[in-house]
Amino acid sequence: MTSQYRIDLFSDTNCHLSKGMRDYMMKADVGNEVAGEDPTVNLLLERTCDLLGKEAAVFMPSGTMCNGVSFRVLCKRAGDTIVLDKTAHALHKASGLIPGLVHANPQLIDGKRGIFTLEQVKSVLENPDGYNVSKPRVISIEQITNFGGGAIWPIQTLIDICDYAHKKELNTHMDGARLFNAVIASGVSAAEYAKPFDAVWIDFCKGLGSPMGAVLAGSKAFIEEAWYYKFQQGGGLHKAGILAAACLYGLDNNLPRLQEVHQKTKELSKLLSQIDGIHLNPDDTECNIILLEIVHPRLQASIVEQKLKNFGIRTLAVSSTTLRIICHMDITEKDIQEVYAKISYILETPDNV
Repeated sequence: MTSQYRIDLFSDTNCHLSKGMRDYMMKADVGNEVAGEDPTVNLLLERTCDLLGKEAAVFMPSGTMCNGVSFRVLCKRAGDTIVLDKTAHALHKASGLIPGLVHANPQLIDGKRGIFTLEQVKSVLENPDGYNVSKPRVISIEQITNFGGGAIWPIQTLIDICDYAHKKELNTHMDGARLFNAVIASGVSAAEYAKPFDAVWIDFCKGLGSPMGAVLAGSKAFIEEAWYYKFQQGGGLHKAGILAAACLYGLDNNLPRLQEVHQKTKELSKLLSQIDGIHLNPDDTECNIILLEIVHPRLQASIVEQKLKNFGIRTLAVSSTTLRIICHMDITEKDIQEVYAKISYILETPDNV
């Protein structure tokens, strides 16, 4: 991947395509995905169903499309409510997908690092009903959290929330953009995490390094309806096996590498926590995402972001005080030390850069 940045910590989508992945894509056996005749796509769907313990699945270009399609299937009518954390990626980084495309109302919960409790769910769902009240239809969670700093939902919390939701006749949806990170970090299988959910999707361009591609999974009836909205959103893909091949290569070759990515992220987090002008608890770094708070009297996060760009290092200021760092397979031990050194220098000598 060509980039003006020597060290790109903006997202784990910003890693290079390996030669092995490119070669595997070139050799992919392809067909008409729309007609269910692409053998490589079909193999990916089978593998994903096995991993998630679901009956059926459908290939999508992106996780954002998975969210949109899933929400549209799980909601019954315009104006229904989707319950999710206030930091949810689908809320903030999908061009108004929930109200604009799904025609649903977001009901926000103020969770801790993107994770809310059963008690918070109950407080939302036990409000009085009526003809003039939006009907809650879906509870959506993100595993791991993005703007919650890569926090991992405990499996029992997920089970308890989903059980309660189903008793209330609500559907449950998992945004699993980085589900594999949770699997590697916790030792809990993807199938265990996915079991209590009616719909779950996984992304192959985050930790696994594919150029694009996500798979939405659920019951056969759910996926049959998902196909309708996939077509409506322009997601019919012909000869998509080239992309599915990259996803399969990522599963077989890059999934084990996430452990090393996590270790480097935790090392960087510990180093950054020692810098004056930064507030960061390294124990909060569970996977590959770091949220660090800039508490410098003269520097905001956006200024630190720009100064790092001057050194060829890319990060993301997600607020005036918070800088996000996401590590991936391209990040080396040398990169970790350089990022630490450059951030230290910027905060210690703000007028010199």
